[in-house]
Amino acid sequence: MTNFYDINKNEEVLKKQLSYAAANSPFYKKRFTDCKIDIEVIQSYEEYRKIPITTKEDLQNYNQEFIAVRKDEIIDYVTTSGTLGNPVSFALNDSDLDRLAENERQSFEMVGVRKSSVVQLTTTLDRRFMAGMAYFLGLRKLGAGIVRTGSGLPGLQWESIERFQPDILVAVPSFLLKMIDFARQNGIDYKSSSIKVAVCIGEPLRNPDFSLNSLGQKIKELWDIELFSTYASTEMGTAFTECEFHKGNHSLPDLIFPEVLDENQNPVEPGEIGELVVTPLQTQTMPLVRFATGDMVKFYGENCDCGRKSIRISTPVGRKKQMIKLRGTTLYPQQIINLLTAFQSLKIFVIEASLNENQTDEILIRIPNDFAETSKLQEHLQAGLKVKVSLEKTSVEKIEKMKFPQESRKPKLFHDFR
Repeated sequence: MTNFYDINKNEEVLKKQLSYAAANSPFYKKRFTDCKIDIEVIQSYEEYRKIPITTKEDLQNYNQEFIAVRKDEIIDYVTTSGTLGNPVSFALNDSDLDRLAENERQSFEMVGVRKSSVVQLTTTLDRRFMAGMAYFLGLRKLGAGIVRTGSGLPGLQWESIERFQPDILVAVPSFLLKMIDFARQNGIDYKSSSIKVAVCIGEPLRNPDFSLNSLGQKIKELWDIELFSTYASTEMGTAFTECEFHKGNHSLPDLIFPEVLDENQNPVEPGEIGELVVTPLQTQTMPLVRFATGDMVKFYGENCDCGRKSIRISTPVGRKKQMIKLRGTTLYPQQIINLLTAFQSLKIFVIEASLNENQTDEILIRIPNDFAETSKLQEHLQAGLKVKVSLEKTSVEKIEKMKFPQESRKPKLFHDFR
């Protein structure tokens, strides 16, 4: 198994990153000293594994101690989305922004974007959002044309498509459904538009067996364009992206060293699910070493039909902290979301997790007051989850308020009150 994590494949870049963190990051100077870690003697993956895991709590509690450059070198300040708590601050200097551009250049190239392409970005560049800026910088480095429409506003999206004739969209999958709904309601012949490809961000598009999940299927049935899955995070500053064979998301070996680990921090075998742990490479402002993302992914190994040898993973099947134990059954919110999305007549919902009086997990799904197929939905969920969950009718206004909280950059379908 450790052959997948041969540090000698990219030895120079990885060792340079470890040495940089040890010399410049106050957090890692202290950690390596306290743990008696000598970066210079690491020659194998087994030795590399002795480096302690860095957690999200470390980043939250000691945020400023991760900064490894002078304040006057910092150019861009961003934050994480805060899915599991308070957003974490992150900073980038000029070199980090160049690296971010190279990351997206490689990722866009993998999905077939070329200099002749025109790409419409339906993502925001503001609100401290790293990804929107990353896409713009990567496309600029690639030399492709860019249409910056920003998030929301389906009418503007279609007007821009008609005006500029882009062939590729970068979008959250659920927003593609909103665009389709708008087009159908307004007589727009979206199937004959210039769009041929959607690079899907922010939400899972596929199941771990490579098939489209219910959201992906719904988009594909309505709009026969090619869908590419991507996965990234602010902390990683690196994307895992599908190639044209759609068999997992490729790592970028010169920009990140990934591991997929079980609950005992041992590497999982191909086909198994574990937590993604990463060391982003070539970062300067806030280097991270063996950072535990909290995302549970399926590990596919290396060899792909496209010929690339980089490690491939699934998009997250769930968050480690969001795992639900419901009457002996282990669930992740995404499993429930997939089943709810697949139920055609259910247009909006939110999921709540809480602890009952026995301090065990309970799930409540809020559905609209006027939803008429409650019994069928209950059967559908029980068949898919192998366990019964509670449904509660709620006003659409309340569900929308929960789904689209003002402080969030993306829809929030799962609320954890445990």
